Amino acid sequence: MAKRGPTYTCQACGAVYHRWQGKCDACGTWSSLSEEAQAAPVPGARGASGSRARGRVFALEGLKGETQDAPRIVSGIGELDRVTGGGFVPGSVLLIGGDPGIGKSTLLMQACAALALSGRRVVYVSGEESTGQVRLRAERMGLSEAPVELAAETNVEDIVATLGQGSRPALVVIDSIQTMWSGEVESAPGTVTQVRGSAQALIRYAKTSGACMILVGHVTKDGQIAGPRVVEHMVDAVLSFEGEGAHSFRILRGQKNRFGATDEIGVFEMTGKGLSEVSNPSALFLAGRDQAAPGAAVFAGMEGTRPVLVEIQALVAPTSLGTPRRAVVGWENSRLSMVLAVLETHGGLRLGQHDVYLNVAGGLRVNEPAADLAVAAALVSSLTGAILPPESVYFGEIALSGAVRPVSVAAARLREASKLGFEAALMPAGGAEAGDGSGLSLRRFGHVTELVADIAARAPRRDVK
Repeated sequence: MAKRGPTYTCQACGAVYHRWQGKCDACGTWSSLSEEAQAAPVPGARGASGSRARGRVFALEGLKGETQDAPRIVSGIGELDRVTGGGFVPGSVLLIGGDPGIGKSTLLMQACAALALSGRRVVYVSGEESTGQVRLRAERMGLSEAPVELAAETNVEDIVATLGQGSRPALVVIDSIQTMWSGEVESAPGTVTQVRGSAQALIRYAKTSGACMILVGHVTKDGQIAGPRVVEHMVDAVLSFEGEGAHSFRILRGQKNRFGATDEIGVFEMTGKGLSEVSNPSALFLAGRDQAAPGAAVFAGMEGTRPVLVEIQALVAPTSLGTPRRAVVGWENSRLSMVLAVLETHGGLRLGQHDVYLNVAGGLRVNEPAADLAVAAALVSSLTGAILPPESVYFGEIALSGAVRPVSVAAARLREASKLGFEAALMPAGGAEAGDGSGLSLRRFGHVTELVADIAARAPRRDVK
């Protein structure tokens, strides 16, 4: 058999090449390919004559049969349990990713302490910090009395052997997967091959023992190493911990979950004692808003099953440049371009000589198209100088024809607005009935021209063109 040549793996996306090249064709990253040893052949894969060995026959089952809900290990942190689908599932593996210093280790230390105080065995393995550093963090948060078992180790085989001693742990935290290495993989720690091999060994232990395992993954600020992304398909759940440096709150978002929904979020606030839960994110995002300024509209959105109210801010300013600027923070740039085109074509507005700046207040990122109506209202308000009613919320999807289309879960949006003291809701013509507003005054729009006319009527007397 001919000898196989070396392989080169991109450390940014995991693409494999048989020769070195300066740029990865898959992700476009320069100088990211490194030579890595190939995995050893599986023993017994071929017989003595060179033919493939005969496999083991296993039984096949039908779709019909008894099913049981997966048991849950409730961590006691409500926002974390919400994102995971009600708690940790025994035998499952979760991957939590995020930027360095965002608070992943802080959150997991609080979860480990809560489970350990409830009488469960919890093991925290740190590959980046010593046990003394972990103790200092726990002491700052007031969790030093929790019976969490600590270790500073990076060898996967040693970790698995240690976990097999004594009773089965309920939760195992590996912080982080980039620092782990396996003796069976001939690559440096942190490379794609080593991360994949180490994660596979840890996942095998979790599945066979029934222990829940959490893998922490780092993404560097310059985006050079993205090792955890190659193991996303191997784990049961992928959670993303997000946050802005200028804000004290953090958002835990589920991107993949085999045992729950993937559109839930958990909101935390960073304090001196760790992360505290935010039970009412709408009040946090709406705090300090200027109700007397044009260009601000309150959007009633949904994050999973939770309604969230957030302020949409827009600034439309004249420009002398040939190409006006379009800057967006917290929303899709392509979606803004579509709304601007609809307002120009069907709303009769002249935006070609104006710079447009759009911001979602508080640092939250909005992904659903139901924010179209709130964005359009903020843009028209800023252009005309009209002040929108501060006690009103907006939601609705705008079609390319200018029609305002209904959105899902309108009743929950209205109830959240009513609970926070809002009095009116501007929404699509179809959707929730009047009784779903919980006392709110509902104003319905069937076309974007109706919205433009309503806001223009509030504008001060001046030429808006």
